[in-house]
Amino acid sequence: MKILNGKELAGFIKERQATLIQQIGTGARRPKLLIIRDSDNPVIVKYVKLKMAYGEDIGVLVEDFKAKSSEDIREKILLANTDDTVDGIILQLPIIEKEKTDELTDLIAPEKDVDGLSSDGVFDSATATAIWWLLTGYGIELAGKKTAIVGRGKLVGAPLFKMFFDSKMPVEMFHRGSDLTKLKDFDIIISATGSAGLILDEYVKSGAVVVDAGTASENGVLVGDVSKKVRDRTDLVAITPIVGGVGPLTITCLFEHLLDAFFKKA
Repeated sequence: MKILNGKELAGFIKERQATLIQQIGTGARRPKLLIIRDSDNPVIVKYVKLKMAYGEDIGVLVEDFKAKSSEDIREKILLANTDDTVDGIILQLPIIEKEKTDELTDLIAPEKDVDGLSSDGVFDSATATAIWWLLTGYGIELAGKKTAIVGRGKLVGAPLFKMFFDSKMPVEMFHRGSDLTKLKDFDIIISATGSAGLILDEYVKSGAVVVDAGTASENGVLVGDVSKKVRDRTDLVAITPIVGGVGPLTITCLFEHLLDAFFKKA
């Protein structure tokens, strides 16, 4: 069984990104990423810290802005849109007022939306792209395989479904209220709901590929959508690890978009 280790793939891309930054030259302006959040949720804080550390590793500036309200978020986005020193803007999700997510992400200037969340953004969703990179990077055959995407969120499920659909791959969306027992009919299961242990052993057939892109916190410990029984199985073709699967590649993709945005302006 293959372990779909995103860290391994991300390492190669990260090296190239660091080399590109080094070529900018001493004293020249460096790319800058602005992360806006309104929560101290452990999962959110962890991902922000990972992005800041990644930026430092490759020589990119990263600012972590803690907003006090949705209006605070709005003002920061509008200000950053016109700031030539800011090349990329991320609204770290989920925000407290979830119903305002679309409204706020759509405020981000398309050329600075490195997460790929706005309606008319230049870039594809970073997390969805990372999953695609992960599957293809490990040689997982997608053509002719039945793929199930669990969760239709703006961050992963919806854009990933579009990627598969546009590539004419057989794909079906599962969401709240769907009959998850039908997952056992699928060759590839990609879950991104943030519901701990949602994907049960009986939902996954032998020989399946399982990608866990869900993140939740239980007693301060990060957990995924896939149950422990599924992870303990040896009859799967491939599965992502609890830590180091999709996450590292998502961060790499974010910075790939950031560098694209930066060099287009140069």
